[in-house]
Amino acid sequence: MNIILIAIGAVVGATIYGSILQIAKHRTVWRFLQLLGATCLGIVVLTHVAETFHLVPKMGWGQPDSAGHYLDLISAILGLILLPFGYVSAAISRIKHSQ
Repeated sequence: MNIILIAIGAVVGATIYGSILQIAKHRTVWRFLQLLGATCLGIVVLTHVAETFHLVPKMGWGQPDSAGHYLDLISAILGLILLPFGYVSAAISRIKHSQ
């Protein structure tokens, strides 16, 4: 479990870093949405780290109907929607501007 969490954390960290580099080059709404989505996925990774190491137990990590559960769920949903939406929209915008 910990190896998988580290691997996913590395991928999400690289995605956040790449999004920061992209927004530094081209400041657009689409790049901002991409960065926001990557950050939400980073929050998902951090909630699972907190659950694994039993940090902030009052959040109720892993318990249904707890604050930790809803933080994880909402971050995952936003991340999985905003990251691809921002990436695809930026690519479409770049294609339209190059023609």
